[in-house]
Amino acid sequence: MDLNKYRRGTARRAPTASAKIKHWIASSVITRRGRVLLYTLFLISGGPTLALHAENYTQKNDRALNANEEIPLSLDPKALAVIYSGREKMHFSISWSGGVKIGDLVLTVTPNPAGDGLLIKARVKDHGLFKLLYPVDDTFTTLVSGPLKLPSRYEVYQREGKRKVHRLTLYDQEKFQVSYSKHENPPTLYSLAGPAYNEFSSFFITRALRLRREEEQRIPSFVDEQRHKVAVKVFGKEQKETIFGPRNTIKVMPKMNFKGLYDKDGDTVFWLTDDACRIPVEIRSKILIGSLVAELKEYSNPACKTVFP
Repeated sequence: MDLNKYRRGTARRAPTASAKIKHWIASSVITRRGRVLLYTLFLISGGPTLALHAENYTQKNDRALNANEEIPLSLDPKALAVIYSGREKMHFSISWSGGVKIGDLVLTVTPNPAGDGLLIKARVKDHGLFKLLYPVDDTFTTLVSGPLKLPSRYEVYQREGKRKVHRLTLYDQEKFQVSYSKHENPPTLYSLAGPAYNEFSSFFITRALRLRREEEQRIPSFVDEQRHKVAVKVFGKEQKETIFGPRNTIKVMPKMNFKGLYDKDGDTVFWLTDDACRIPVEIRSKILIGSLVAELKEYSNPACKTVFP
């Protein structure tokens, strides 16, 4: 046997196998599993209630709500005003098991330049070596309006590796219908049992909930072509080191009995500041190998007086 030829052959094959492993990590962790963090970002918050506003909005839908034994959301007006001030921006660093950084997540809330409502925009980008192995640049834009900040339009642009995807979801919250289309394909229409949020509008409205350890609220969310009621479990309060220094936080876990687009493998826990801003300072999600950690690195919102007095 020609050992030199053998070594040259294995040297060529080894990087290929290694590249496949790295590609799996990049595609699984940054994209499908990485978006677990996006989805589970969406479930939290708390204070005096805005239940009357919720009930007023859903008076038209009382029959459907009663049939499904749904309780109107109880919201904190102070948190609602801060979160939906239209001037919030959050930057998270996403790492694998709290070590290797694999990407960045930026969330913003801004006024809708085309009219009423607010735009919730999320952008996910790769980082470092992963940018070369499996480039990711995903943008998720949700238009919300009304007292409950329900979505009316949700648009997704994904660039992952060589793949480009465009998705559009339209919500008719009065008729309880959702229209979904991918690329230029004809839309598919879904009939629901009541109003519904998507991933990002759910996250933001939950931050405005009144959170109590003994009280469980449920967020109706359209995922996996169905309307799910996602419960929010409050574990209690913890002091945590944050970019603002030591802060009292609320530890929360969403109860999800579905995987959705996010290929969830384990529980996700996150921490919100225990004030009217309800800032998510850290998110931890178990995956098949290790965990994903999203840590808040930058935050701006002039309406948040606990940070910007």
